[in-house]
Amino acid sequence: MQEVKQYPAGTFSWIDLITPDPTAAKHFYGQLFGWEAHDMPTDQDGVYTMLTLHGKDVAGMTAMSPEQSAQHIPPYWMSYISVDDVQAITERAQGLGATILAPPFPVMEAGWMAVLQDPTGAAFALWEPRQHIGARLVNQPNTLCWNELTTRDVASASAFYHGLFGWEVQMTPSPAGDYISFTNQGRMAAGMLTMPAEWGEMPPAWGVYLAVADCDATVQQAQELGGKVMMPPTDVPETGRMAVLQDPQGAVFSVIKMDAADPPPGYAA
Repeated sequence: MQEVKQYPAGTFSWIDLITPDPTAAKHFYGQLFGWEAHDMPTDQDGVYTMLTLHGKDVAGMTAMSPEQSAQHIPPYWMSYISVDDVQAITERAQGLGATILAPPFPVMEAGWMAVLQDPTGAAFALWEPRQHIGARLVNQPNTLCWNELTTRDVASASAFYHGLFGWEVQMTPSPAGDYISFTNQGRMAAGMLTMPAEWGEMPPAWGVYLAVADCDATVQQAQELGGKVMMPPTDVPETGRMAVLQDPQGAVFSVIKMDAADPPPGYAA
């Protein structure tokens, strides 16, 4: 089991779930992925739940705020990108056309974060680590293995993330449409898809992929636990077998059985 010790700047390092029913979500994800939930008080008199696997942090969870519920915002997974200087990156993002949803603020002793919306409308978080670097386990079963942007304007998104993090763009032609990959310092960082017209008014978003040992078995178990299948298990050539699921509270995520996973950050292939 390879544990991450540090994330290079510009690397996705954490995900957390914003849900209206943390108790039900703990049960669903605990049964599906074997995650254990540990509630922690926050300095806003709330509760943040740390989700662990084999005793190592892999994700987080928090209750949706009354303001979000009043705006009818659906439950969602938030993706965090590690940075060395959250204030400087936030200012750079604003200059590149991002909207600042939450300016930099401290998260107790864990680190500093900010929440941004890219020029195409997708939200993501910046994370400047202090005591908490992010997920200790990635790219192995039941942990985060990929982040993917779906947007209607891939050209603007490509320019934005290149300008913000220095990500380089790679395009892979396919019968289903070109797939765009971002690389960060020579390492695969994330992916991007053009949103098809049939998706209607669905907003652009960063989606999360969780690695699994068996895609079909995971999908079946998710259904038994009350989840929905948004896209059934599908083979992706030279990548793996994936599916898109929705938890019982409405948050969407993907699962994938990778043909060959990259080693975690900090480890040579």
